[in-house]
Amino acid sequence: MIDLQAHIRLSKEDAAKYAILPGDPGRIDHIKTFLTESKELAYNREMRSVSGYYKGLKVLAVSTGMGGASTGIAVEELHNIGVKYMIRIGSCGGLDPRMKFGDLLIVNGAVRDEGASKAYIDSIYPAIPDTELLISVLEAANECKVPFFIGKARSHDSFYIDNEEEISKYWSGKGIMGSDMETAALFTIGALRGVKTASILNTVVEYEGNLAEEINGYVDGEASMKLGEKNEILLALEAFVKEENKINNKRRGYYE
Repeated sequence: MIDLQAHIRLSKEDAAKYAILPGDPGRIDHIKTFLTESKELAYNREMRSVSGYYKGLKVLAVSTGMGGASTGIAVEELHNIGVKYMIRIGSCGGLDPRMKFGDLLIVNGAVRDEGASKAYIDSIYPAIPDTELLISVLEAANECKVPFFIGKARSHDSFYIDNEEEISKYWSGKGIMGSDMETAALFTIGALRGVKTASILNTVVEYEGNLAEEINGYVDGEASMKLGEKNEILLALEAFVKEENKINNKRRGYYE
């Protein structure tokens, strides 16, 4: 097909208004348990996709792989086929001592300490979520009684630079609560393309914890982090339902 996208291998025929974006292709299996009529669509490189329905609303789930560059490709190609809302459900390293395994960070802004977003626009451009979608995520968290932190994250390009510990301490001291590799690119590129975005991160490394040991614990299925993953998927899907209901209410002339 003419509009088949080069990397996600999807076309407008596959599209939905809403897309949930994990990094890990393996997380797609967990998302599928929330959906009815789930259908595997494509699996190319790190980008695996399914479609399905949540409370009658069609959604896509597309893995973005690791890093801002890969995420940026997914955002661009999903935008090309008509996706209007994208929520990242990913993992983060905690930079706030209060954040423990499985705690969720709902991101209200991101430090653009990575290269993908800077390839698009100068670093003084802010990386922030869509306000209305962020509100829907917060409403979903409160209604579902899912505990969360809300704050800023730092997106970066590597776990293994020589002064990583020093950098983490610096940003922790500036009030940054978590670190990931994708949120800043999602927010920046999404905003430039007119896509409404949000990011929900599951804590898989505690502040000043051992990176290798704690990520291995996540892979092995430690209960608290698995609960965090379940909760972030739930909040993203519930937020989409809220957005759709708000759109429909406005069409009917009802305004909150």
